[in-house]
Amino acid sequence: MAVIYVERDSQKGIIIGKGGKMLKQVGIAARKDIEAFFGKKVYLELFVKVEKDWRNQEAKLRSFGYKLD
Repeated sequence: MAVIYVERDSQKGIIIGKGGKMLKQVGIAARKDIEAFFGKKVYLELFVKVEKDWRNQEAKLRSFGYKLD
C-alpha cells in the first residue's frame, strides 16, 4: 500500500487523471520496480491524499523519509 500526497485538490486530479488512467500508469510502473527489487510478485494499492502545505512541515517531511540537517 502506498499513499501519494499532494498539497492541493487540483493536484490530486492531475495525479489520478481522467478515469484513473494516470494513477493506473503510475501504479503499474511502481509495481514493476518493486517486483524487480524483491524478485517476486506484489500487489500494490495506491491512494492519493491532500495534505495542505506538507512541504513546509518538518515533521511530515521526516515521516516521509527526508533527512533534514
